[in-house]
Amino acid sequence: MGKPLAGSRNSMHGLGVACGLAAGVWLGGAEAPTKLVSVGFSPFAISLCMVMGVFVGRWTVPTLFKGTAFIFADIFEKRHLILWAILAGAMWAVANTLTVFAIRNVGLAIAFPLWNTNSLVGLFWGWLLFHELRGGGARNWAKVLGGAIAIVAAAIMLGFASMHGSTATHERAASGVVAALGASLMWGTMYVPYRKAYLSGMNPLSFVTVFTLGELGTMAFLAVTLRGGLDPLVAELRLARPAIFWLFLGGFCWVLGDLFQQYATKYIGIGRGIPLSNTNQLWGLGWGALVFGELAEVQGTSRVLVVAGSAIMIVGALAISSAIAPEDEQAASQRVIARECDRYGLDIHQALAAQNGEASSVERTRKRAWWDYLIVAVAFGIFAWLAIGTRRLPLQMNLSWLGALMVVLAISLFGCGWLLWKRTRFS
Repeated sequence: MGKPLAGSRNSMHGLGVACGLAAGVWLGGAEAPTKLVSVGFSPFAISLCMVMGVFVGRWTVPTLFKGTAFIFADIFEKRHLILWAILAGAMWAVANTLTVFAIRNVGLAIAFPLWNTNSLVGLFWGWLLFHELRGGGARNWAKVLGGAIAIVAAAIMLGFASMHGSTATHERAASGVVAALGASLMWGTMYVPYRKAYLSGMNPLSFVTVFTLGELGTMAFLAVTLRGGLDPLVAELRLARPAIFWLFLGGFCWVLGDLFQQYATKYIGIGRGIPLSNTNQLWGLGWGALVFGELAEVQGTSRVLVVAGSAIMIVGALAISSAIAPEDEQAASQRVIARECDRYGLDIHQALAAQNGEASSVERTRKRAWWDYLIVAVAFGIFAWLAIGTRRLPLQMNLSWLGALMVVLAISLFGCGWLLWKRTRFS
């Protein structure tokens, strides 16, 4: 196969950027229900409920868009990726639990930017394992390195602000910072299976279907073992019953954000896609500060550090993501695709076509079955059942800002979803 046309490369870069931005909006909004940890629910119960919502969402959305026949055909055509997807899901579950601890100890507005240093981890793995930025030129390297330095500087600023501006004790703030950075390491490494899957030509909707098995299994194990057994966990879930709907909803929102992030990773790589999706720290700051009033008690230097650190981190992430891959870097990526295809006996032409959003032969021939509609109906039924008896979140919220951010969520969902459908049919 010859080199892709410049117009095609630019088109996929633009689509990847749009997906990364939409991912930031939804991943930021998905963390709002985890504020329940501040009113007494344990991080394990909250994380488990969110992961159950993720499980429902990650089976429903792929089934709705592609159907189970295609999903399973795609998975078993590239069965070597099953273990990688389960491993990625396990890392996600650990990272998600750590974020809840971080939110409890230092707050959403501060914890978010700290764990978003995962872009540095992902950037390193993308360069080392998948030859991202190889042949990218001095200008792209300057953008990436400059952005990386900005992200590190912002993380230091935000960590300092959390220690001196938080109402928590120094010890509690320190544990929150460590938890957020641990989540960063887990999530940054988790992107290795992502990139490996998409260079092999797997559809993101297929990958996340297997991914969710790893995250649900790991989260259930953590919740049971670290809470002292099954009985204490069940008792806590019963107490949390009026709020479980909100946690499931947060998990479902995370699914939408993660799917956009998956497509961004597929079309523009780890080093570019992940920093762009990490603009979710801006939206996390918005939810934490505007809706929940987290920064109301933070004054003076600490508030300046939080705002300046957040702004610097966004600038760094955007600098990295704006580095469009030139011909030499495209060629390096194609060599990595050839390596993966040779290693696992895959069709290199299909793998290369998948990088331009073209549907595979499996995708074009598979039809939906009656049980696909049943799966979607069951998912809606679960949410309807959970909604019965649900109470308003026991938190003080600014409803005007809540409404404004909900509008932003809707615009990003339908706008980027339409672009994906028009350009790739979710391929």
